[in-house]
Amino acid sequence: MTENTVLAEFVEKYIRIENEQKILAEDRKILIADYKEKLDVKAVQAAMRIVKMKSRLDISDEELENMVSALERRVTI
Repeated sequence: MTENTVLAEFVEKYIRIENEQKILAEDRKILIADYKEKLDVKAVQAAMRIVKMKSRLDISDEELENMVSALERRVTI
C-alpha cells in the first residue's frame, strides 16, 4: 500500500466514525424527547452518571455513602 492509499483509507474510516457519532447523538436527542413526558430524564441521566462513577471505584457502597453523608453535612450548595 502506498502512503496515499493508507491516508485515504484512514480518512474514509475517520469520517465514517464521525458520521456515526452524529447519528448516535441525534438518536439520543430523539430518545430523550420521547421519554421527556414519561420520566424525569435529567434525574435518570444523573443516576446513570453516578452508577458509572461508582463502578470505577474500589470501595464499598457503604464506604461511599458514609463519605457522601459526611460531605453533605459540611458542604452547602
